[in-house]
Amino acid sequence: MNRYTITVKPGSSQEKIIETALNELTVYLRAKPHDGEANDALIKILAKHFKVPKTTISIIRGAKSHSKIIEF
Repeated sequence: MNRYTITVKPGSSQEKIIETALNELTVYLRAKPHDGEANDALIKILAKHFKVPKTTISIIRGAKSHSKIIEF
């Protein structure tokens, strides 16, 4: 089981992932934080980055915050 602390930057001009420390990432998303669009985009980009199915990634804490904890 992997657990990461994620800082999300929604509404960015490009999508990218930056590793800031061990098990800490900053993720830049094009999606806006409206109706869960940013969370959906976050799960999609993380699944691609870690090469795991989207259904295995879950947001443990911070679903409505810029700071989140995810687990897969």
